[in-house]
Amino acid sequence: MKAYRPRGSRRALTVAACALVTAAAATGCGAAPTADAQNSKAGKARSAADVGGLDKLAAAAKKEGELNVYALAPDWANYGEMVKAFEKKYGIQVNNENPGGSSQQALNAAEKRKGQPRAVDALDLGTAYMQDAKAKQLLVPYKVEGWDGLPKGQKEADGSFADNYGGYISIGCDAEAVKKCPETFKDLLKPAYKNKVALNGNPTESSSALSAVFAASLANGGSLDDVQPGLDFFKKLKQSGNYVPAESTLATIQKGETPISIDWDYLNLGYADKLAGKGVDWQVTVPEDGQYSLYYNQGVNKYAPHPAAARLWLEFVYSEEGQNIWLKGYSRPALLDRMVEDGTVDKAANAKLPEVTGTPKSATPEQEAAAKEKVVQGWGKAVG
Repeated sequence: MKAYRPRGSRRALTVAACALVTAAAATGCGAAPTADAQNSKAGKARSAADVGGLDKLAAAAKKEGELNVYALAPDWANYGEMVKAFEKKYGIQVNNENPGGSSQQALNAAEKRKGQPRAVDALDLGTAYMQDAKAKQLLVPYKVEGWDGLPKGQKEADGSFADNYGGYISIGCDAEAVKKCPETFKDLLKPAYKNKVALNGNPTESSSALSAVFAASLANGGSLDDVQPGLDFFKKLKQSGNYVPAESTLATIQKGETPISIDWDYLNLGYADKLAGKGVDWQVTVPEDGQYSLYYNQGVNKYAPHPAAARLWLEFVYSEEGQNIWLKGYSRPALLDRMVEDGTVDKAANAKLPEVTGTPKSATPEQEAAAKEKVVQGWGKAVG
């Protein structure tokens, strides 16, 4: 299928180089630069050229030795492979805190840890949250080597952040536990799905769940400027007894706790691969009545304690190698169209992307920010 171009809106396996590194609190192997990092050559760099090129940036990052990230789940868009490949290529340890966390939690960590060795170096956030980070002056402009290849509508002109990977809201379903899997949002209201429908997170702090509200709104007469029908839909879903107020994950699916999950297609498709040999027939459908697509964004934290590693990380995830790793995880990399044209795309991975008919809609940053505010105010009333 062709890559879509929405402007848009999340989760790394940690390889131990210290005596002990936990996912709950990545503190690093030693004293990381803090006060001087922002004023260092790498900290002031707006591109690799500012430090003498990519090789010198990599050397500086290797000297730092570490990269702090937050909320990058290994099974999210193939982040497990992404982190392993980065660590192997550059010899830099990735400290990943709270792999199952949300965009809001990652933003909170970036804001509260200024000047600390365990501050977040680079951010992967939904658009509304990345806009919040920019408004809080947490981002430093940095343009990767492939910047010019990104469509104008998928990057901030000042270089503060850009789209990186994305997908479609989909419905995943355990075909062994459900007699007939739903194919539309309208189907989800049927009595057959009592205590079966879940979201991946809370839409007041998760971009994936917020996008599900967008999709539900589009399926019920709403628009990108009006998500109230989406809130009304989930209220009906809760009143019918179909909504399960538990975050859907690979583990909850395997346990049978969330047999139907509204989530990104790349997550649901990845789950299908992992569950295939475990007695779960996980089927994935992009609902025709609520087609919604969005990208996640990457940016460098202005207060990164490892400024060279933060910038090198962005160079890697936007490189042909990194973009093809996203593709292997069923997500659509931002540079997909260009890579198809120049022949650098992983053709086998690209061929495995599901066909989606019709034209999905995507919110602008302003529409997503307004929807986030609306959902924060109304979600509790809808499903509380």
